[in-house]
Amino acid sequence: MGFARKEYEFLSEIGLSSRNLGCYVDGTWKANGPVVTSVNPANNQAIAEVVEGSIEDYEEGMRACSEAVKIWMQVPAPKRGEIVRQIGDALRTKLQQLGRLVSLEMGKILPEGIGEVQEIIDMCDFSVGLSRQLNGSVIPSERPNHAMLEMWNPLGIVGVITAFNFPCAVLGWNACIALVCGNCVVWKGAPTTPLITIAMTRLVAGVLEKNNLPPAIFTSFCGGADIGQAVAKDTRIPLVSFTGSSKVGLMVQQIVNQRFGKCLLELSGNNAIIVMDDANIQLAVRSVMFAAVGTAGQRCTTCRRLLLHESIYQRVLDQLLDVYKQVKIGDPLEKGTLLGPLHTSESRKSFEKGIEIIKSQGGKIITGGSVIESEGNFVQPTIVEISSNADVVKEELFAPVLYVMKFQTLQEAIEINNSVPQGLSSSIFTRQPGVIFKWIGPQGSDCGIVNVNIPTNGAEIGGAFGGEKATGGGREAGSDSWKQYMRRSTCTINYGNELPLAQGINFG
Repeated sequence: MGFARKEYEFLSEIGLSSRNLGCYVDGTWKANGPVVTSVNPANNQAIAEVVEGSIEDYEEGMRACSEAVKIWMQVPAPKRGEIVRQIGDALRTKLQQLGRLVSLEMGKILPEGIGEVQEIIDMCDFSVGLSRQLNGSVIPSERPNHAMLEMWNPLGIVGVITAFNFPCAVLGWNACIALVCGNCVVWKGAPTTPLITIAMTRLVAGVLEKNNLPPAIFTSFCGGADIGQAVAKDTRIPLVSFTGSSKVGLMVQQIVNQRFGKCLLELSGNNAIIVMDDANIQLAVRSVMFAAVGTAGQRCTTCRRLLLHESIYQRVLDQLLDVYKQVKIGDPLEKGTLLGPLHTSESRKSFEKGIEIIKSQGGKIITGGSVIESEGNFVQPTIVEISSNADVVKEELFAPVLYVMKFQTLQEAIEINNSVPQGLSSSIFTRQPGVIFKWIGPQGSDCGIVNVNIPTNGAEIGGAFGGEKATGGGREAGSDSWKQYMRRSTCTINYGNELPLAQGINFG
């Protein structure tokens, strides 16, 4: 049976068909759960069918994974890095097809879809180098003929639960590092992007097979909340990385904490851009448009609040309205499109409901504010004038809605930035060194990402990605994020014949 539409035929190049089994368990594709349909958000028409996994499939996969980890953790780290390098090369050969699939199934524009896959390739490159730098410290001991050092060892199995908005990049942030650290990976992809989960898994599985490694080193499941709950409850999984809403993330954290597991949470963002009176306004306007409109406002790092100094308020707003008029809305696969659809029809309903709440709380719609009548889930990019104290401003509306507000002083702007429950990303536009260093200092932004003269989104993989407060506190990707995927032991070795005790204690 072929694909229903000719433009979907490229999917066969990445191992997909019109009906797909959604679980990769110990080297075998299988699934015994319900059948779901992957839908193109640009027209709400079917792409292909996927059979989801059952709890029985999950248990079989975990049993195999628990055996595979005994082998994988004993492979030298640089050798593990070589496997991740090969995964990166496999992704390079299918970059265009995978990027097109991300755009088709998720709804982001094609350059963003290709960029998402490129991000995993970059993570592979980063992780290859990291595999030779998983260094511990040698610590001076106060006791004669003693050595003290740190050892970093694998945790075992890392569970990765990803969201629809970055259906494969977030896997890359986690899996590339987890694998070089000696862990096996169990991946539950987003329920609404199962084709991406399957296509990515096929590439990874091919590399493991080519190297005669246990296939259960990488296990994946398409499925719903039952699979996610199984991962959260499973004592065989020491670390669960979860990306999603703060509400669901809190539930996952509580379940994992009850069994004394570790959680790595990447949750909601409510990100602000501050434009000071000395800012490069043209640079700021371009940045705001990308940050607020990109991915149809469905990035966790999307700019949702724009804080403008009162002296330049109208000037910036007028320029922003001009560029909003030029935003091409349409099929994300078409060249020139800047704003694709929201991911689901439910997302479109949430947008409509959100606009009504905004109006009821005194928000004034400056532009946009409506859905676009079409087969797809398209909405207008929206700018709203509203008080920073409105309750709706404290929440994350996952759509291209930008709240605009005035401020008088830097201190006031920082207080507004920090006034929301979330703490992911933030940015300020200024040319004053004193303002910059206050902003990035202890009395500045309380976010995990604190930028200057760039948007809130589009983070590089070399830095640690994550946020504070209701964003969850997790850190993924670069810097020393790898430490979350390993177990640290402090080791003291006595190579002498005496037994001196620490702190000078004399015990008999």
